[in-house]
Amino acid sequence: MSVHSDAPWRVVSARTGLPQQLRDIWAYREFLILSVRTQLKVKYKNSALGFFWSMLNPALYLVVYYIVFQVILGSGIPNFPVFLLSGLLVWNLFSYAIAGATGSIVGGAGIIKKVSFPREILPLSAVGAGLVHFFLQSFVLVLALIVFKVSIGWEYLPLLVPALVSLLLLGAGLGLFLGAVNVKLRDTMHMIELALLAWFWMTPIVYPFMLVEAKGGLLAALYKLNPIVWIVITFQRTIYNRAVAVKTTNGVKTITHILPVDAGFGYYAWHLAVVLVVSLGLFFLGLAYFGRVEGNFSEDL
Repeated sequence: MSVHSDAPWRVVSARTGLPQQLRDIWAYREFLILSVRTQLKVKYKNSALGFFWSMLNPALYLVVYYIVFQVILGSGIPNFPVFLLSGLLVWNLFSYAIAGATGSIVGGAGIIKKVSFPREILPLSAVGAGLVHFFLQSFVLVLALIVFKVSIGWEYLPLLVPALVSLLLLGAGLGLFLGAVNVKLRDTMHMIELALLAWFWMTPIVYPFMLVEAKGGLLAALYKLNPIVWIVITFQRTIYNRAVAVKTTNGVKTITHILPVDAGFGYYAWHLAVVLVVSLGLFFLGLAYFGRVEGNFSEDL
């Protein structure tokens, strides 16, 4: 493996400090890219379909949920596949990043003991691999937009950049923290699988945000503390491009409130700004904790 030619080798020690950690990550950016590529190659090694497996993931969700919600339950959400995919792709990126980053240090024990490099590269490469999968799976979303003739909300399109950045920062911050914790507490990997399952259902992916918002009270207030909620509904407002969906079956109209009717660009921009600040804070906290304990990795592994 080759690394950036100008990158100095460092002695791994605790409490290196955030500025030094950020400088090291930047210096080893080529190594980070190489790690992402290696992770993807290993995942699909000797696979006949290769990267197509990544696109089959949302496609399978699409078929299953379409049958359940549209055919069996008769959901009142028209163009349900587009609604589902606009949130599912966000979730797939987040869950892949968290799960991959959590097991990255333990999984990379061999290279950690032999090679000196910023250990942060391992969990960050899991986030990078998740981003690659996100763009691959976006082809399924584009196909759904074409098939169902859905026009996206162009005026909301600029919001997808801060939404995606917030998602990456949040995944990286939690991934750095959980990856470090998993070195000592190996049950963390199993616990995070259960936590992600619960987190999925606490995010408006297969049901409308307004289903919870309309309830009001403490439950809705706690629900909206989930930062992924605001990222998902931003994608839904942009890609699905409906706040209210009307479906007519046998002359009977079914109205489904999906997102706040009176909410405009500023509503989503404001909540995204809060999420971005929180995500950035969590990223620095995760990085700081990682730098504090990484000196013991070789011994604990």
